[in-house]
Amino acid sequence: MRPAWVHGEDFEFPAPERATREGVVAIGGDVTPATLRRAYGRGIFPWPIRADLPMFWFSPNPRFILDFNDFHVPRSLMKIVRRGDFEVRFDTALDDVMEGCATVRRGESGTWIHPRLRAAFSELGAEPPTQGISVHSVEAWRGGALVGGLYGVQVGASFAGESMFFREPEASKVALVVLVERLVERGFHFVDCQVATQNLARFGAKEVPRSNFLHRLELASSDSSATF
Repeated sequence: MRPAWVHGEDFEFPAPERATREGVVAIGGDVTPATLRRAYGRGIFPWPIRADLPMFWFSPNPRFILDFNDFHVPRSLMKIVRRGDFEVRFDTALDDVMEGCATVRRGESGTWIHPRLRAAFSELGAEPPTQGISVHSVEAWRGGALVGGLYGVQVGASFAGESMFFREPEASKVALVVLVERLVERGFHFVDCQVATQNLARFGAKEVPRSNFLHRLELASSDSSATF
């Protein structure tokens, strides 16, 4: 199966099941709030290969998700959360969080969070929720400074995590724990972690067939009771 080439903003994504073996659904198109909403509503996410190439849109099989029943936190980390070493805030510094996530870390050759992608997420974050889709940031602060956090996309009663960063040890992990506690409390179904990472596997995230994920996303998308 070959990925579809798309252009401009007014295009429709192919069905995720038509993705290549690598998970590529489509290539090209403008990255705007409208295209992001259409993508996430269908279980598709943007993932640039290089800044000078058109955008790649993915829906991998299998999909990496975090079920709340499987979520587990190391005892030492939970002590840090309960001790209040970090102040965790929501939706007060989306652009700063994305900048932190986009900063190239030691040992890395570059970042996939390119300016055009950050601009589109920032615009979407400034808009009121539409079709149950909105962008949110979770921030860990200490001494008035942003020292870690993450951002992601709410799709109905699911949350798609995009990226995390930290400037102090455990800051991003604390943000994740507090986020999951909030999502459980507010009736969310699961976290879409997109692709497997060892870090999130330690918290209980696991791979599921794409068909399973898409079914659960459909159920979550139709659940309007969850508010971030």
